[in-house]
Amino acid sequence: MAAESPSSVRKVVVHLRATEDAPILKQAKFKILGTEKFAKVIDFLRRQLHRDTLFVYVNSAFSPNPDELVIDLYNNFGFDGKLVVNYACSMAWG
Repeated sequence: MAAESPSSVRKVVVHLRATEDAPILKQAKFKILGTEKFAKVIDFLRRQLHRDTLFVYVNSAFSPNPDELVIDLYNNFGFDGKLVVNYACSMAWG
């Protein structure tokens, strides 16, 4: 069995930022394993906000594929030691 690389096992700090009319979470930062898919972040937000429809963006710029690994998003778009994820209840950016 091959060992996983240390960077993929690493935990990533995700900073959740409300956009437009979305409610603000009490805890805006949390850690998630880099091996998790972005879909886990989306599911967490849906449960916390009690909403089925949610628009999620990385760095206020784009909506990643739910199958993307969190560590890949962090390595490409993270800064200051965290991955910034914006969320909204209606479409905020195209």
